Amino acid sequence: MCSCGVRIVRQIGIAMAIACVFVSLAFAQQPQKYESTIESLDQHALPQWYADAKLGIFIHWGLYSVPGWAPLIHPEHDFSSQDYITSNPYAEWYLNTMRLEGSPTQKYHREHYGADYDYYNFAPVFNREIQKWNPDEWAKVFRTAGAKYVVLTTKHHDGFTLWPSTTKNPTLLADRQHSSRDIVGELSAAVRGQGLRMGLYYSGGYDWTFVPGPIRVAADYQSVKPQSEAYGKYADAHMRELIQRYRPAVLWNDIDYPKSGHPLEIMAEYYNAVPDGVIDNRFGVKHADFVTPEYETLDKINPKKWEECRGLGRSFGFNRAEGEAETIPAADLIHLLVDIVSKNGNLLLDVGPEADGTIPAVQMERLQELGNWLRVNGEAIYGTRPWKRAEGASVEGIPVRFTQKDSSVFAVLLGDVKTASVTLKSLTPAAGAKIYLLGNERPLRWSQEGADIKIGLPSPLTGKYAYALRFDGPVS
Repeated sequence: MCSCGVRIVRQIGIAMAIACVFVSLAFAQQPQKYESTIESLDQHALPQWYADAKLGIFIHWGLYSVPGWAPLIHPEHDFSSQDYITSNPYAEWYLNTMRLEGSPTQKYHREHYGADYDYYNFAPVFNREIQKWNPDEWAKVFRTAGAKYVVLTTKHHDGFTLWPSTTKNPTLLADRQHSSRDIVGELSAAVRGQGLRMGLYYSGGYDWTFVPGPIRVAADYQSVKPQSEAYGKYADAHMRELIQRYRPAVLWNDIDYPKSGHPLEIMAEYYNAVPDGVIDNRFGVKHADFVTPEYETLDKINPKKWEECRGLGRSFGFNRAEGEAETIPAADLIHLLVDIVSKNGNLLLDVGPEADGTIPAVQMERLQELGNWLRVNGEAIYGTRPWKRAEGASVEGIPVRFTQKDSSVFAVLLGDVKTASVTLKSLTPAAGAKIYLLGNERPLRWSQEGADIKIGLPSPLTGKYAYALRFDGPVS
Protein backbone atom coordinates (compact mmCIF):
# COMPACT_ATOMS: atom_id res chain seq x y z
CA MET A 1 0.00 0.00 0.00
CA CYS A 2 1.36 3.46 -0.83
CA SER A 3 2.03 6.06 1.83
CA CYS A 4 -0.98 8.06 0.56
CA GLY A 5 -3.22 5.08 1.25
CA VAL A 6 -1.73 4.69 4.70
CA ARG A 7 -2.50 8.33 5.47
CA ILE A 8 -6.08 7.88 4.23
CA VAL A 9 -6.58 4.80 6.41
CA ARG A 10 -5.05 6.61 9.39
CA GLN A 11 -7.31 9.63 8.83
CA ILE A 12 -10.36 7.39 8.55
CA GLY A 13 -9.35 5.66 11.77
CA ILE A 14 -8.93 8.98 13.56
CA ALA A 15 -12.27 10.21 12.24
CA MET A 16 -13.98 7.03 13.41
CA ALA A 17 -12.37 7.35 16.83
CA ILE A 18 -13.53 10.96 17.13
CA ALA A 19 -17.00 9.94 16.01
CA CYS A 20 -17.08 7.24 18.69
CA VAL A 21 -16.10 9.79 21.32
CA PHE A 22 -18.92 12.13 20.26
CA VAL A 23 -21.41 9.26 20.21
CA SER A 24 -20.27 8.22 23.71
CA LEU A 25 -20.59 11.80 24.94
CA ALA A 26 -24.03 12.08 23.38
CA PHE A 27 -25.16 8.96 25.17
CA ALA A 28 -23.58 10.14 28.41
CA GLN A 29 -25.32 13.52 28.17
CA GLN A 30 -28.74 12.13 27.34
CA PRO A 31 -31.12 12.69 30.26
CA GLN A 32 -32.53 9.65 31.96
CA LYS A 33 -35.84 8.44 30.59
CA TYR A 34 -38.24 7.92 33.48
CA GLU A 35 -40.97 5.29 33.46
CA SER A 36 -44.21 5.30 35.44
CA THR A 37 -42.95 2.95 38.16
CA ILE A 38 -41.77 3.66 41.68
CA GLU A 39 -38.46 1.95 40.89
CA SER A 40 -37.81 4.25 37.94
CA LEU A 41 -39.01 7.41 39.66
CA ASP A 42 -36.85 6.68 42.69
CA GLN A 43 -33.80 7.00 40.43
CA HIS A 44 -34.45 10.75 40.31
CA ALA A 45 -31.76 12.51 42.33
CA LEU A 46 -32.60 15.57 44.38
CA PRO A 47 -31.33 18.50 42.26
CA GLN A 48 -28.67 20.65 43.82
CA TRP A 49 -30.58 23.88 43.25
CA TYR A 50 -33.38 22.71 45.54
CA ALA A 51 -31.00 21.43 48.23
CA ASP A 52 -29.19 24.80 48.10
CA ALA A 53 -32.23 27.10 47.94
CA LYS A 54 -33.43 26.89 51.59
CA LEU A 55 -36.19 29.51 51.22
CA GLY A 56 -39.24 29.54 48.98
CA ILE A 57 -42.37 31.68 48.89
CA PHE A 58 -45.79 30.02 48.88
CA ILE A 59 -48.76 32.03 47.53
CA HIS A 60 -52.42 31.27 48.29
CA TRP A 61 -54.55 33.54 46.12
CA GLY A 62 -58.00 32.93 44.71
CA LEU A 63 -61.73 33.48 45.21
CA TYR A 64 -61.32 33.08 48.98
CA SER A 65 -59.17 36.23 48.91
CA VAL A 66 -62.29 38.32 48.21
CA PRO A 67 -64.02 37.67 51.58
CA GLY A 68 -60.59 37.03 53.11
CA TRP A 69 -61.72 36.02 56.57
CA ALA A 70 -61.36 33.19 59.10
CA PRO A 71 -61.71 32.99 62.90
CA LEU A 72 -58.67 33.20 65.18
CA ILE A 73 -59.73 30.43 67.57
CA HIS A 74 -57.06 27.80 66.83
CA PRO A 75 -53.60 29.42 66.89
CA GLU A 76 -51.85 26.08 67.46
CA HIS A 77 -53.39 24.39 64.40
CA ASP A 78 -54.72 21.44 66.36
CA PHE A 79 -55.88 19.64 63.22
CA SER A 80 -57.36 16.67 65.08
CA SER A 81 -59.88 18.76 67.00
CA GLN A 82 -63.52 18.52 65.87
CA ASP A 83 -63.96 22.21 66.62
CA TYR A 84 -61.05 22.94 64.29
CA ILE A 85 -63.27 21.93 61.35
CA THR A 86 -66.03 24.35 62.38
CA SER A 87 -63.63 27.16 63.29
CA ASN A 88 -60.93 26.54 60.69
CA PRO A 89 -58.29 29.33 60.81
CA TYR A 90 -57.40 28.76 57.15
CA ALA A 91 -59.18 31.48 55.17
CA GLU A 92 -58.67 29.48 51.95
CA TRP A 93 -61.18 26.98 53.39
CA TYR A 94 -63.90 29.65 53.40
CA LEU A 95 -66.20 27.70 51.03
CA ASN A 96 -66.22 24.73 53.38
CA THR A 97 -66.67 26.55 56.67
CA MET A 98 -69.30 29.00 55.38
CA ARG A 99 -71.58 25.98 54.84
CA LEU A 100 -71.28 24.63 58.39
CA GLU A 101 -74.25 25.52 60.55
CA GLY A 102 -73.29 27.74 63.44
CA SER A 103 -69.71 28.30 62.28
CA PRO A 104 -68.08 31.72 62.72
CA THR A 105 -67.43 31.85 58.97
CA GLN A 106 -71.09 31.22 58.16
CA LYS A 107 -72.05 34.05 60.51
CA TYR A 108 -69.51 36.35 58.86
CA HIS A 109 -70.74 35.43 55.37
CA ARG A 110 -74.38 36.08 56.18
CA GLU A 111 -73.59 39.41 57.80
CA HIS A 112 -71.46 40.69 54.92
CA TYR A 113 -72.97 39.02 51.83
CA GLY A 114 -76.30 37.48 52.78
CA ALA A 115 -77.38 33.90 53.41
CA ASP A 116 -78.11 33.22 49.72
CA TYR A 117 -74.93 34.70 48.28
CA ASP A 118 -73.16 31.95 46.31
CA TYR A 119 -69.43 31.53 46.86
CA TYR A 120 -68.74 31.50 43.11
CA ASN A 121 -70.23 35.00 42.84
CA PHE A 122 -66.79 36.03 44.10
CA ALA A 123 -65.37 35.07 40.66
CA PRO A 124 -66.30 38.28 38.78
CA VAL A 125 -65.17 40.33 41.78
CA PHE A 126 -61.81 38.57 41.85
CA ASN A 127 -61.41 38.91 38.08
CA ARG A 128 -62.05 42.62 38.34
CA GLU A 129 -59.64 43.11 41.24
CA ILE A 130 -56.75 41.20 39.67
CA GLN A 131 -56.54 43.78 36.88
CA LYS A 132 -54.66 45.92 39.44
CA TRP A 133 -52.06 43.21 40.07
CA ASN A 134 -48.44 43.68 38.98
CA PRO A 135 -46.56 40.35 38.88
CA ASP A 136 -43.18 42.09 38.48
CA GLU A 137 -43.64 43.85 41.81
CA TRP A 138 -44.31 40.53 43.53
CA ALA A 139 -41.26 38.91 41.95
CA LYS A 140 -39.01 41.77 43.13
CA VAL A 141 -40.42 41.52 46.66
CA PHE A 142 -39.74 37.78 46.79
CA ARG A 143 -36.19 38.16 45.49
CA THR A 144 -35.47 40.94 47.98
CA ALA A 145 -36.83 38.75 50.78
CA GLY A 146 -34.11 36.22 49.94
CA ALA A 147 -36.31 33.54 48.37
CA LYS A 148 -34.86 31.28 45.69
CA TYR A 149 -38.12 29.80 44.45
CA VAL A 150 -41.86 30.51 44.43
CA VAL A 151 -44.83 28.12 44.55
CA LEU A 152 -48.26 29.41 43.43
CA THR A 153 -51.62 27.77 44.11
CA THR A 154 -52.93 27.14 40.59
CA LYS A 155 -56.13 25.47 41.85
CA HIS A 156 -57.22 25.20 45.44
CA HIS A 157 -60.00 23.03 46.86
CA ASP A 158 -62.72 25.29 45.41
CA GLY A 159 -61.77 24.22 41.88
CA PHE A 160 -61.16 27.74 40.50
CA THR A 161 -57.98 27.83 38.39
CA LEU A 162 -55.50 30.68 38.04
CA TRP A 163 -54.79 29.90 34.41
CA PRO A 164 -57.13 29.71 31.39
CA SER A 165 -57.39 25.94 31.30
CA THR A 166 -58.68 24.38 28.12
CA THR A 167 -60.07 21.54 30.24
CA LYS A 168 -63.62 22.58 30.99
CA ASN A 169 -65.16 22.13 34.41
CA PRO A 170 -68.55 20.43 33.86
CA THR A 171 -70.05 21.84 37.06
CA LEU A 172 -69.24 25.58 36.81
CA LEU A 173 -70.43 28.36 34.51
CA ALA A 174 -67.81 29.51 32.01
CA ASP A 175 -67.11 32.80 33.82
CA ARG A 176 -66.70 31.00 37.15
CA GLN A 177 -64.05 28.47 36.12
CA HIS A 178 -60.79 30.39 35.90
CA SER A 179 -59.17 33.79 36.31
CA SER A 180 -59.48 36.35 33.54
CA ARG A 181 -55.67 36.76 33.48
CA ASP A 182 -53.16 33.96 33.04
CA ILE A 183 -51.82 34.46 36.55
CA VAL A 184 -49.71 31.30 36.36
CA GLY A 185 -48.04 32.36 33.13
CA GLU A 186 -47.53 36.00 34.07
CA LEU A 187 -46.08 35.24 37.47
CA SER A 188 -43.86 32.47 36.07
CA ALA A 189 -42.32 34.94 33.62
CA ALA A 190 -41.85 37.61 36.30
CA VAL A 191 -40.30 35.22 38.82
CA ARG A 192 -37.89 33.75 36.31
CA GLY A 193 -37.02 37.28 35.21
CA GLN A 194 -35.73 37.86 38.75
CA GLY A 195 -33.55 34.76 38.59
CA LEU A 196 -35.82 32.62 40.80
CA ARG A 197 -37.37 29.20 40.15
CA MET A 198 -41.13 28.90 39.68
CA GLY A 199 -43.15 26.07 41.19
CA LEU A 200 -46.85 25.23 40.99
CA TYR A 201 -49.30 23.87 43.59
CA TYR A 202 -52.37 21.88 42.55
CA SER A 203 -55.14 20.51 44.74
CA GLY A 204 -55.50 17.05 43.30
CA GLY A 205 -57.21 15.42 46.26
CA TYR A 206 -60.01 17.92 46.88
CA ASP A 207 -62.19 19.66 44.34
CA TRP A 208 -65.45 20.85 45.83
CA THR A 209 -66.97 21.34 42.39
CA PHE A 210 -66.90 17.55 41.89
CA VAL A 211 -67.67 16.36 45.44
CA PRO A 212 -69.01 19.45 47.22
CA GLY A 213 -69.03 18.20 50.79
CA PRO A 214 -68.92 20.05 53.09
CA ILE A 215 -66.49 18.45 55.49
CA ARG A 216 -68.34 18.34 58.82
CA VAL A 217 -66.51 15.62 60.76
CA ALA A 218 -63.08 14.03 60.52
CA ALA A 219 -64.37 11.05 58.50
CA ASP A 220 -65.37 13.47 55.74
CA TYR A 221 -61.74 14.31 55.03
CA GLN A 222 -61.60 11.05 53.09
CA SER A 223 -65.16 10.75 51.82
CA VAL A 224 -65.13 14.08 49.96
CA LYS A 225 -62.12 13.14 47.83
CA PRO A 226 -63.50 12.75 44.29
CA GLN A 227 -62.62 9.38 42.77
CA SER A 228 -64.82 9.30 39.66
CA GLU A 229 -63.39 8.43 36.28
CA ALA A 230 -64.34 11.92 35.10
CA TYR A 231 -62.39 13.60 37.88
CA GLY A 232 -59.33 11.41 37.33
CA LYS A 233 -59.23 12.46 33.68
CA TYR A 234 -59.83 16.08 34.68
CA ALA A 235 -56.95 16.16 37.18
CA ASP A 236 -54.61 14.37 34.77
CA ALA A 237 -55.45 16.87 32.03
CA HIS A 238 -54.83 19.81 34.35
CA MET A 239 -51.47 18.44 35.47
CA ARG A 240 -50.38 17.88 31.88
CA GLU A 241 -51.38 21.44 30.97
CA LEU A 242 -49.35 22.86 33.83
CA ILE A 243 -46.30 20.77 32.94
CA GLN A 244 -46.41 21.41 29.21
CA ARG A 245 -47.26 25.11 29.36
CA TYR A 246 -45.25 26.31 32.33
CA ARG A 247 -42.46 23.77 33.04
CA PRO A 248 -42.64 24.25 36.84
CA ALA A 249 -39.47 23.74 38.88
CA VAL A 250 -41.62 22.29 41.70
CA LEU A 251 -44.74 20.14 41.21
CA TRP A 252 -46.54 20.50 44.55
CA ASN A 253 -49.70 18.40 44.80
CA ASP A 254 -52.01 18.46 47.82
CA ILE A 255 -54.40 16.09 49.64
CA ASP A 256 -53.44 12.95 47.65
CA TYR A 257 -54.40 12.32 44.03
CA PRO A 258 -57.53 10.61 42.67
CA LYS A 259 -57.26 6.85 42.41
CA SER A 260 -58.91 7.16 39.01
CA GLY A 261 -56.02 9.37 37.89
CA HIS A 262 -52.50 8.37 36.90
CA PRO A 263 -50.03 9.99 39.32
CA LEU A 264 -47.05 7.81 38.38
CA GLU A 265 -47.52 8.62 34.70
CA ILE A 266 -47.78 12.31 35.56
CA MET A 267 -44.57 12.13 37.61
CA ALA A 268 -42.66 10.38 34.82
CA GLU A 269 -43.88 12.89 32.24
CA TYR A 270 -42.88 15.70 34.55
CA TYR A 271 -39.34 14.44 35.14
CA ASN A 272 -38.89 13.78 31.42
CA ALA A 273 -39.98 17.36 30.68
CA VAL A 274 -38.21 19.00 33.67
CA PRO A 275 -35.31 16.71 34.73
CA ASP A 276 -34.22 19.04 37.55
CA GLY A 277 -37.74 19.47 38.90
CA VAL A 278 -38.91 18.23 42.30
CA ILE A 279 -42.09 16.54 43.50
CA ASP A 280 -43.61 16.67 46.99
CA ASN A 281 -44.95 13.74 49.04
CA ARG A 282 -48.67 14.52 48.81
CA PHE A 283 -49.60 12.48 45.74
CA GLY A 284 -50.60 9.48 47.86
CA VAL A 285 -47.87 7.29 46.33
CA LYS A 286 -44.52 6.08 47.66
CA HIS A 287 -42.31 8.38 45.61
CA ALA A 288 -41.31 11.94 46.53
CA ASP A 289 -38.25 14.16 46.42
CA PHE A 290 -39.11 15.82 49.73
CA VAL A 291 -41.57 15.60 52.61
CA THR A 292 -43.84 18.44 53.74
CA PRO A 293 -44.67 18.98 57.42
CA GLU A 294 -47.20 21.81 57.81
CA TYR A 295 -46.79 24.32 60.65
CA GLU A 296 -44.49 21.75 62.21
CA THR A 297 -40.71 21.61 62.60
CA LEU A 298 -38.49 18.59 63.20
CA ASP A 299 -36.44 18.01 66.33
CA LYS A 300 -33.38 16.51 64.63
CA ILE A 301 -31.57 16.25 61.31
CA ASN A 302 -33.70 14.34 58.81
CA PRO A 303 -31.76 12.37 56.14
CA LYS A 304 -34.66 12.87 53.71
CA LYS A 305 -34.97 16.39 52.35
CA TRP A 306 -37.97 18.17 53.87
CA GLU A 307 -39.80 21.45 53.51
CA GLU A 308 -41.93 23.09 56.15
CA CYS A 309 -44.86 25.00 54.71
CA ARG A 310 -46.55 27.65 56.84
CA GLY A 311 -48.06 31.09 56.61
CA LEU A 312 -46.64 34.29 58.00
CA GLY A 313 -49.84 34.27 60.02
CA ARG A 314 -52.15 31.44 61.05
CA SER A 315 -53.78 31.23 57.61
CA PHE A 316 -52.35 30.59 54.17
CA GLY A 317 -54.99 32.66 52.36
CA PHE A 318 -55.52 36.35 53.18
CA ASN A 319 -57.30 36.78 56.50
CA ARG A 320 -58.31 40.36 57.25
CA ALA A 321 -58.87 39.39 60.90
CA GLU A 322 -55.14 38.81 61.35
CA GLY A 323 -52.78 41.55 62.41
CA GLU A 324 -49.48 42.03 64.20
CA ALA A 325 -50.40 39.69 67.05
CA GLU A 326 -51.21 36.79 64.71
CA THR A 327 -48.12 37.22 62.51
CA ILE A 328 -44.86 35.49 63.36
CA PRO A 329 -42.37 37.99 64.85
CA ALA A 330 -39.30 38.74 62.74
CA ALA A 331 -36.92 37.19 65.29
CA ASP A 332 -38.99 33.98 65.47
CA LEU A 333 -39.16 33.82 61.67
CA ILE A 334 -35.40 34.08 61.29
CA HIS A 335 -34.81 31.55 64.08
CA LEU A 336 -37.30 29.22 62.40
CA LEU A 337 -35.47 29.41 59.08
CA VAL A 338 -32.08 28.74 60.69
CA ASP A 339 -33.46 25.81 62.69
CA ILE A 340 -35.04 24.24 59.60
CA VAL A 341 -31.89 24.62 57.50
CA SER A 342 -29.72 23.09 60.25
CA LYS A 343 -31.89 19.95 60.06
CA ASN A 344 -31.80 19.49 56.25
CA GLY A 345 -34.98 21.42 55.52
CA ASN A 346 -36.28 24.26 53.40
CA LEU A 347 -38.86 26.81 54.52
CA LEU A 348 -41.78 27.41 52.15
CA LEU A 349 -43.13 30.63 53.63
CA ASP A 350 -46.62 31.66 52.58
CA VAL A 351 -47.97 35.10 51.77
CA GLY A 352 -51.72 35.64 51.48
CA PRO A 353 -52.41 38.56 49.13
CA GLU A 354 -55.66 40.51 49.08
CA ALA A 355 -57.91 40.07 46.05
CA ASP A 356 -56.18 42.89 44.16
CA GLY A 357 -52.73 41.43 44.79
CA THR A 358 -51.78 43.67 47.68
CA ILE A 359 -49.55 41.86 50.17
CA PRO A 360 -50.66 42.93 53.68
CA ALA A 361 -48.35 45.50 55.26
CA VAL A 362 -47.49 43.31 58.26
CA GLN A 363 -46.42 40.48 55.92
CA MET A 364 -44.35 42.89 53.83
CA GLU A 365 -42.55 44.03 56.97
CA ARG A 366 -41.62 40.46 57.85
CA LEU A 367 -40.35 39.76 54.34
CA GLN A 368 -38.22 42.89 54.45
CA GLU A 369 -36.71 41.95 57.82
CA LEU A 370 -35.98 38.44 56.58
CA GLY A 371 -34.30 39.77 53.45
CA ASN A 372 -32.21 42.25 55.43
CA TRP A 373 -30.93 39.48 57.69
CA LEU A 374 -30.15 37.14 54.81
CA ARG A 375 -28.16 39.78 52.94
CA VAL A 376 -25.69 39.76 55.84
CA ASN A 377 -25.94 36.14 56.98
CA GLY A 378 -26.99 34.22 53.87
CA GLU A 379 -23.58 32.54 53.64
CA ALA A 380 -24.60 30.45 56.68
CA ILE A 381 -27.86 29.44 54.97
CA TYR A 382 -27.69 29.09 51.18
CA GLY A 383 -25.85 26.10 49.80
CA THR A 384 -25.15 24.66 53.24
CA ARG A 385 -25.66 21.14 54.50
CA PRO A 386 -26.29 19.86 58.03
CA TRP A 387 -23.25 19.52 60.26
CA LYS A 388 -22.73 16.46 62.48
CA ARG A 389 -25.26 17.95 64.90
CA ALA A 390 -27.89 20.62 64.45
CA GLU A 391 -28.27 22.09 67.93
CA GLY A 392 -26.02 23.56 70.56
CA ALA A 393 -25.99 26.34 73.15
CA SER A 394 -23.80 28.98 74.67
CA VAL A 395 -22.84 29.22 78.34
CA GLU A 396 -24.85 32.44 78.38
CA GLY A 397 -28.02 30.49 77.49
CA ILE A 398 -28.33 31.38 73.79
CA PRO A 399 -29.52 28.55 71.51
CA VAL A 400 -27.16 27.74 68.65
CA ARG A 401 -27.73 26.03 65.29
CA PHE A 402 -24.99 24.60 63.07
CA THR A 403 -24.59 24.33 59.30
CA GLN A 404 -21.58 23.60 57.09
CA LYS A 405 -20.35 24.42 53.60
CA ASP A 406 -17.09 23.30 51.99
CA SER A 407 -14.45 23.53 54.75
CA SER A 408 -16.39 25.97 56.93
CA VAL A 409 -18.75 25.35 59.84
CA PHE A 410 -21.31 28.00 60.82
CA ALA A 411 -22.69 28.52 64.31
CA VAL A 412 -25.74 30.78 64.39
CA LEU A 413 -26.67 32.37 67.72
CA LEU A 414 -30.46 32.55 67.99
CA GLY A 415 -30.96 35.60 70.16
CA ASP A 416 -29.58 38.87 71.42
CA VAL A 417 -25.99 38.91 72.63
CA LYS A 418 -25.53 41.33 75.53
CA THR A 419 -21.94 40.46 76.49
CA ALA A 420 -18.54 41.28 74.98
CA SER A 421 -17.90 37.62 74.33
CA VAL A 422 -19.80 34.39 73.89
CA THR A 423 -18.78 30.90 75.02
CA LEU A 424 -20.05 28.01 72.92
CA LYS A 425 -20.39 24.68 74.66
CA SER A 426 -18.67 21.51 73.46
CA LEU A 427 -16.93 23.01 70.45
CA THR A 428 -13.26 22.68 69.54
CA PRO A 429 -11.81 24.26 66.38
CA ALA A 430 -8.46 23.16 65.02
CA ALA A 431 -5.44 25.02 66.34
CA GLY A 432 -4.94 28.27 64.45
CA ALA A 433 -8.46 28.29 63.03
CA LYS A 434 -9.95 31.63 62.12
CA ILE A 435 -13.43 32.65 63.23
CA TYR A 436 -15.45 35.42 61.62
CA LEU A 437 -18.73 37.10 62.46
CA LEU A 438 -20.62 37.41 59.19
CA GLY A 439 -20.87 41.06 58.22
CA ASN A 440 -17.40 41.78 59.68
CA GLU A 441 -14.10 41.42 57.84
CA ARG A 442 -11.69 40.94 60.74
CA PRO A 443 -11.21 37.57 62.42
CA LEU A 444 -12.32 37.30 66.03
CA ARG A 445 -10.12 36.52 69.01
CA TRP A 446 -10.85 33.20 70.66
CA SER A 447 -9.56 30.80 73.26
CA GLN A 448 -10.28 27.20 74.14
CA GLU A 449 -11.56 26.69 77.67
CA GLY A 450 -11.75 22.97 78.22
CA ALA A 451 -14.44 21.58 75.97
CA ASP A 452 -15.84 25.06 75.28
CA ILE A 453 -14.67 27.96 73.15
CA LYS A 454 -14.76 31.60 74.21
CA ILE A 455 -15.09 34.09 71.35
CA GLY A 456 -14.62 37.84 71.65
CA LEU A 457 -17.17 39.92 69.74
CA PRO A 458 -16.81 43.31 68.06
CA SER A 459 -18.11 46.38 69.83
CA PRO A 460 -20.59 47.71 69.03
CA LEU A 461 -22.23 44.52 67.80
CA THR A 462 -24.26 45.38 64.70
CA GLY A 463 -27.28 43.44 63.48
CA LYS A 464 -30.18 41.85 65.29
CA TYR A 465 -32.23 38.69 65.76
CA ALA A 466 -29.41 36.17 65.13
CA TYR A 467 -25.63 36.23 64.63
CA ALA A 468 -23.70 33.86 62.38
CA LEU A 469 -20.13 32.79 63.18
CA ARG A 470 -18.00 31.11 60.51
CA PHE A 471 -15.26 28.67 61.53
CA ASP A 472 -12.69 28.20 58.78
CA GLY A 473 -11.14 24.79 59.24
CA PRO A 474 -12.02 21.55 61.03
CA VAL A 475 -14.29 21.74 64.09
CA SER A 476 -15.09 18.97 66.51
